[in-house]
Amino acid sequence: AIQSALADRTGALAAARALSHFGEHSIGWLAVSAIGALVAPARRRAWLVAGAAAVTAHAAAVLIKRLVRRPRPRHPAVAVNVGTPSSLSFPSAHATSTTAASVLLARATGAPLPVMLVPPMALSRVLLGVHYPSDVATGVALGAAVAGVAAWVDGRLLGDNAGHAAPGAGPLTRAAGASK
Repeated sequence: AIQSALADRTGALAAARALSHFGEHSIGWLAVSAIGALVAPARRRAWLVAGAAAVTAHAAAVLIKRLVRRPRPRHPAVAVNVGTPSSLSFPSAHATSTTAASVLLARATGAPLPVMLVPPMALSRVLLGVHYPSDVATGVALGAAVAGVAAWVDGRLLGDNAGHAAPGAGPLTRAAGASK
């Protein structure tokens, strides 16, 4: 249904493929985190935590894929519009790493804008025909859990909030543990 509704729209598949390439192995999120750490040294640790969480989330998704072994969609009505590194589907590693990175990038920047990237990435995986909706929903939940653990570890085990968004930066940053 998602492919029927969106695949013929101008630029939809191209945008979905671009998101796919950006999110592959969480490389795009690592690049964004590294750039943020370089250009915002006062919040360097928060940027680096976001990158580390993106990689951790990706690894967690890959591990779960290997345990669950759910194959990608195979149906004559579903067009596969991008290559994949494996034939395993559950959960979506793109949705997982994007959610973890976005939640923690919102924490690093003090703005909710990064979290708005999660729905397009999740939708793109279904539009490209490489995931079921439950794959991306589970990936989003797993990514949020990884972000929560990363924020907790950073705040509790690694010390104070040095390098994080300023207190009062907003409810999203407070929920992620950036301010106390």
